[in-house]
Amino acid sequence: MLNEKHDLVHELPEYRDTIHHLKTSNNRFARLFDDYHNIDHEIHRIETGVETTSDQYLDERKKQRLHLKDELFSMIRKV
Repeated sequence: MLNEKHDLVHELPEYRDTIHHLKTSNNRFARLFDDYHNIDHEIHRIETGVETTSDQYLDERKKQRLHLKDELFSMIRKV
């Protein structure tokens, strides 16, 4: 949905404690989490009109966000 933030904790509220644990104990998870957050924030700014870019660029960023989310969720499920 447009103009909606997709931060990981709100997307996966049942894993809030696991996410916090991984952010503080797993450097790779923390880096990917930060990357996910930064891309999500950028997408939100584009969708709300704060920034402008091509549709192709926005679609690519959304694909990157989805890939990161899949990778993060995989790490979460292994805990």
